[in-house]
Amino acid sequence: MNRIYMDNSATTYLKPEVLDVLIDALKNHNSNAASAHSFGQEGKMDLSRSREKVASLIGAEPREVYFTSGGTEADNWAVHIAKKTRKGKHMITTTIEHHAILHTMEEAIKEGYEVTFLPVDENGLVSPEQVEEAIREDTILISIHYGNNEIGTIQPIEEIGAVARKHKVLFHTDAVQAVGNVPIDLSSSNIDMMSFSAHKIYGPKGVGALFIRKNVKPYPFIHGGAQEKGYRGGTDNLPSIIAFAKACELAEEGMEDHIKRLTSLRDRLIKGLLENIPHSKLNGHPTQRLPGNVNISFKFIEGESILLMLDMQGIAASSGSACTSGSLDPSHVLMGIGLSHEIAHGSLRLTLGDTTIEEDVDKVIEKLPPIIQRLREMSPLYEEEMRK
Repeated sequence: MNRIYMDNSATTYLKPEVLDVLIDALKNHNSNAASAHSFGQEGKMDLSRSREKVASLIGAEPREVYFTSGGTEADNWAVHIAKKTRKGKHMITTTIEHHAILHTMEEAIKEGYEVTFLPVDENGLVSPEQVEEAIREDTILISIHYGNNEIGTIQPIEEIGAVARKHKVLFHTDAVQAVGNVPIDLSSSNIDMMSFSAHKIYGPKGVGALFIRKNVKPYPFIHGGAQEKGYRGGTDNLPSIIAFAKACELAEEGMEDHIKRLTSLRDRLIKGLLENIPHSKLNGHPTQRLPGNVNISFKFIEGESILLMLDMQGIAASSGSACTSGSLDPSHVLMGIGLSHEIAHGSLRLTLGDTTIEEDVDKVIEKLPPIIQRLREMSPLYEEEMRK
């Protein structure tokens, strides 16, 4: 059976070039970059070169890139920095953020902070005007997703950032899904802090970064050593960082073709599914969305059943964020854009990547409609609809 992977928002494969670099680094570049001897100094040079490559992808200065264990840690650290370096007890985010932000904000509330969770429209967008109206004298941070991991909607980040800068409020964005999938140039941006991760751009798991603009003072998040200028202790994960840098290098080189190809495949898949499956609805903005993201709700059935039947056909997809796949509750993102429990439960996320080809898209368009029809035939809700 030819297997088709359409869950790239959960994680991507290691590109062969990245794997080769990782294996070589594990064998030959695995020194402790903090050591004073020649081996350590070679590691320090490897670390410096890697930081330059990662910074180049996002248009940042190398000194503005701080390595972390991934996007979740970077999100937590950004909120931590705001709490520790700014005077005030109020933060702003949206109702559809990744749980790395939402749960961190909930912890802040327990510490006495107030958080405004802005609602979004039916496409998942929040407006700069909403953000500005929510700002108070004691607001210390605005944190808003660059591109949503479930529905793919891309927010008006620069406009929101301009509002934040006007009011001298720190602005953070979780760009884990956006980096490598949309062009980002932080040299002329209003973003103060930005989280991203290697395993979303064909790099290894367990490594990511937080961009902290040079005029923003960091605050130690992990104590113990002098790594990352003393702000994030712990021996540098040098082989993974070197592989992360290679993934960033490849993403930068192939960005234009990557976006063009995935956008074309995405639109082909959306059109094919909506035309061939009645009672279906695209979730997220129709055009202002990540190039590889397709999220569709199918009325009268459960998303988990769709996943199982697709898996039997060798097709990997998801019903939402992999971070919450064990939950029986409907997606907070889909509920946030106004879907009912019933329709939210019948949603499917298909996320395309560099291995996706036209034949894969066409196979999904061929295999999914009969799956949906079969499940609907077993659904009392569908039976009731057909009687009307």
